[in-house]
This record gives sequence, C-alpha cells and structure tokens, in this order.
Amino acid sequence: MQSFRPQGKPQVEQAPAVRDRAGRRRRAPVAEGAERSADFITALARGLQVLRCFQDGSGALGNLELARLTGLPKATLSRITYTLTELGYLRYDRDSGRYAPGHGVLTLGLGLLSGLEVRQLAKPAMQSLAQQTGGALALGTCDGDAMAYVEAIHGSSALYLRLPVGCRVSMDSAMGRAYLALLPAPARRDMLARLGPLAPAPEVVGRCVDDLAATGCCFAMGEWQSGINAAAAPFESATGEGIFVISCGGPATLLPEAVLRDEVAPVLRRAAQALSRPAA
Repeated sequence: MQSFRPQGKPQVEQAPAVRDRAGRRRRAPVAEGAERSADFITALARGLQVLRCFQDGSGALGNLELARLTGLPKATLSRITYTLTELGYLRYDRDSGRYAPGHGVLTLGLGLLSGLEVRQLAKPAMQSLAQQTGGALALGTCDGDAMAYVEAIHGSSALYLRLPVGCRVSMDSAMGRAYLALLPAPARRDMLARLGPLAPAPEVVGRCVDDLAATGCCFAMGEWQSGINAAAAPFESATGEGIFVISCGGPATLLPEAVLRDEVAPVLRRAAQALSRPAA
C-alpha cells in the first residue's frame, strides 16, 4: 500500500463533542431484567454507575453533578461516594468539594488491559497500517451506549484527533456502526431501541449492514466528526473475549474515501479475519 502523508500544517488537537455526549449523558440505574434477579446486587451496581460518570474530559465532579448524571437520590449518592473514597476508588478534594478517580480505578483498568489477549494479537497489524497510512488505528469494544478504545496507535504527529485508550466514541462513529452491523438483527434492534436518540439513523444502519456484507467494513465519511473519514471492521475474537472492532481514520485530506474503501478496508478486513473466531 502506498504511504499517505498529510498536507498542510497540523491542526490544533481537539476532542469531538459527541464523545462528551456519549460519556456524560444521564444513565439508567440498571437494566430491568437485572433488577428482577435475586442475584443482582443493586448497591454494587449503583457504585459502579457512579464510577462510570468519570469519563475522559469530565474533570472532578461534586455530589450534585453525580446525582444529576446518575439519577440517584442525594443521600444515597453521598453514602456511595464516601464508601468509594474510603476504598481508594475516589479522591475527595476538601477545598472544591469534588471527587476524582482514585488510584484503585487505575489498578482495575491496567489489570483489564494487561490481560486482554486480543489487544496484544491486534497490535502488530495496527502498527503496520498506522505506518502505511499515517492514520489513527484503534481497537475498541462496546461499553453500554458507546465504544471504548482498548488500544490506539497514531501513525502521524499531524493528526489532530488523537483519542487515547479509554476514550469512548459514539455508536454513530465508524467503530460503533461496525459493531451494530455485526450484531444479529434482533440484538441490533434491541440495542438501537436502548440507544434512543444516540442511535444512528435507520438509513445509516441499513447502509452499514450492506457495506459490511459487501466489503467486511463500515464507514463514516465526515459524518461522525467533520473532516474525519474512517473505516472499521468488526469481529468476534478468537480468544473468546467478545466482539471487537478495528478502525482506521484520519483527516479527509490524508484518507479520502477512495483510499479508505479501496486500500485500507481490505487490510482491515484481513486483520479482522485473522483475529476472528472460526466459523462453526
């Protein structure tokens, strides 16, 4: 594959507004089916719900903000934040009255990443394609109402959209569209219903299902983030760790649609196939 390099001066790094929308919207406390199970621990679910409010770019949060984001009563919220602080999963700033993630959260995240086999298997292919295209390569999986990056490699210092591991991007991104397109139709309908206003438009979902069948990839050409093109290939990991998506994106000047469809997509498809669970 030809090596493509950006034209002009690097743009100022910025994060997409949609990421904040996906990461900071009010979350439902728990799934209805889970609430009815005698084995479901509601107190634990609420504590995890509070921790998930701290997304990239959210900054420190006070009890009032956490109550608004979670919908939990203030008294309940205060007990949860106190407990999480005592256990080291939150840090409390007495001057501001706000909380931030503690070191305990970092330990949990590192434990997940270090034990994620598919991440290590995908990395060589991601590094190779990043070098060839100069684009941003990412490996992600579904995290509720968004896709979460578990690996990210940037092929050019000129990329202004440099999203790190742990970043959450909307289901209307190329990565999110690819995940939705791979789901069986009933599961896809259920998920789109849960996403509500955060779901891609029906015609977009239909187009992505067709693209996946024809090319093994889904695309977003300046739709998720203005001026950014991306292709993504979904797969069910051969390691048994679930469904993942590998994506390649960058400025339209670096990765025009023809390059993504004709040159990048076949490489992504082959990488996804190599990482996939064999067909039964």
